[in-house]
Amino acid sequence: MDLRNFGIGSPIFSMIEDMLDFPEDQQESKSKNNPSRAYVRDAKAMAATPADVVEYPNSYVFIVDMPGIKASEIKVQLENDNVLVVSGQRKRVKEKDDKDGVKYLRMERRVGKLMRKFALPDNANMEAISAVCQDGVLTVTVEKMPPPEPKKPKTIEVKVA
Repeated sequence: MDLRNFGIGSPIFSMIEDMLDFPEDQQESKSKNNPSRAYVRDAKAMAATPADVVEYPNSYVFIVDMPGIKASEIKVQLENDNVLVVSGQRKRVKEKDDKDGVKYLRMERRVGKLMRKFALPDNANMEAISAVCQDGVLTVTVEKMPPPEPKKPKTIEVKVA
């Protein structure tokens, strides 16, 4: 492959630059169409956070794996009145003997941000949302609003002229 065409101003270089973690102050305001680092970080977090969504007759249940995160460190938020956002961050455990030459030989468990976003349907009751975390699994229950009562037909009296 000829790399002479991939100079510093090339789109390939700027995409790679966005994927790397350069400090924000090193980047001048660039007018490019690449996704921001925050967007890429959030996309990676969402792809790495498995979830199940179950619909029951009276509720929606979101089951999200949040391994290694304490319940007090998990955020469950409602954005834009209908987007359920579940997030947390798993930090790398510092070994007590790090200074004594201990090092990881393999690191497969993900560390970093975990996040999922769910667009809630129109019949979701935004005032009745509960969340429970047990054994690293977060269960968020969103109650459904009762269906609207069918409108009774209005009877109009017919007068004799």
